[in-house]
Amino acid sequence: MSFGEQPAYLRVAGDLRKKIVEGDLPPHSRLPSQARIREEYGVSDTVALEARKVLMAEGLVEGRSGSGTYVREQPVPRRISRTGYRIIGDSSPFRQEQTDERVAGSWESTSAQAAAGREVAERLGIEAGDRVMRTEYLFRAGGEPVMRSISYEPLALTGRTPVMLPEEGPLAGQGVVERMAAIDVIVDNVLEEVSARPGLAEETLPLGGFPGQLVLVVSRTFFASGRAVETADIVALAERHRVAYHLPVK
Repeated sequence: MSFGEQPAYLRVAGDLRKKIVEGDLPPHSRLPSQARIREEYGVSDTVALEARKVLMAEGLVEGRSGSGTYVREQPVPRRISRTGYRIIGDSSPFRQEQTDERVAGSWESTSAQAAAGREVAERLGIEAGDRVMRTEYLFRAGGEPVMRSISYEPLALTGRTPVMLPEEGPLAGQGVVERMAAIDVIVDNVLEEVSARPGLAEETLPLGGFPGQLVLVVSRTFFASGRAVETADIVALAERHRVAYHLPVK
C-alpha cells in the first residue's frame, strides 16, 4: 500500500458511509450482508467485517441479534449554549445549561453533604476530605432527559446559610450567581473546559444511552474574587448535542 492510500476496509466503509449520509441507505434499512459486501467490492470476508465494524463504531449502524445490521436514525443535535450574556428574568439551572431551547425545561435534583475527592478539591481550591454540598441534576426538555449534572459547593462558604441547599430555601431553583449574591459573595468569572469521553453507565443510562457511549462534558467552575464557589460537570450524549459559545467582545 503506497503512502496516503487507505486500507481496503476503510475504502469500503467510506463508500457505505456516503450511501448512508446521502440517503441511498436510509434509516432502518438493512446494511448489505457480509457476503454482499465481499462480492460487490471484491474484498475478503475479513475486510467486509472490518468495514462494518467501522460503521458500528461511528454510530451509523447497529446490529440486531439474529436479524442483521441496520442503519441507525441520527438524532437532530440540540444546542448547549454557553454565553457571557446574562438572561434577564430567567436564571434557573436549566436555562444556565441550555439557554437557547424553545421547549419547556424542567429538572429534578438531590443534594447531600459529602467529602471532597481529590479532583473536586483541586477545582475548588480546598483540601481533599473537606465537606461540600453535592447536588445531582437530571435536566429534561419536553419531558425527555437531555443532560445530567453534578455540582459541588464548599460548605465552608455556604454552610449554615439560607443557600446551603441549592434547591431548598428562599432562593431555591435560582442560579449560582443569584444564590451567592444573597450571602454577599459576588461571582465575577467562570472557567469552562469542554471534553469528550466514553460515558459511565450512571451517566448514559438516565439519558437513554448505553454504557461507553461518547459523552460531552462541560466542566464549569464559578469564581468570586479568585475563590472558587461552585464547580460542576455537565454531561450530555455527544451524538445528540453540540456546544455553542456566544461571548461578548469588549
